[in-house]
Amino acid sequence: MRHLMMLLFLFLNLELYGQEAVGKWKTIDDETGKTRSIVEIYEEHGKFYGKITALLLDPEEPKDPICNECDISDPRYKQKIIGMEIIKDMIFDDSDSEYVDGTILDPANGSVYECKIWVSDEGTLKVRGYISFLYRTQTWLPF
Repeated sequence: MRHLMMLLFLFLNLELYGQEAVGKWKTIDDETGKTRSIVEIYEEHGKFYGKITALLLDPEEPKDPICNECDISDPRYKQKIIGMEIIKDMIFDDSDSEYVDGTILDPANGSVYECKIWVSDEGTLKVRGYISFLYRTQTWLPF
């Protein structure tokens, strides 16, 4: 019985570990260091997605912006950014404890990048967008 309890405990911990990115995260502007948005990461049918739930805008910015920069063939073109799904089709890779093989959209410039996400030891979310061998990594904070 004791061994069964230990196996059950281990299994539950492994399951929860894979879900660490699920939740709400504050995105931080690389240049100003200001919080720009809140993104909610969620799981659906074994894949992980992220949508913008709030924007923290400066007074001179439009209050309900749309994605004018998205590619015209992208269904997000001319759609509201609040509520927009910007992270798509991520899967959790147990071997590296990372979310991989998905994409991320930067609504500011309409670019879609290959994406990898992982939770750091400090509890922040590392979000890396790729084009070929070039990449940029942002740090998102728990909300």
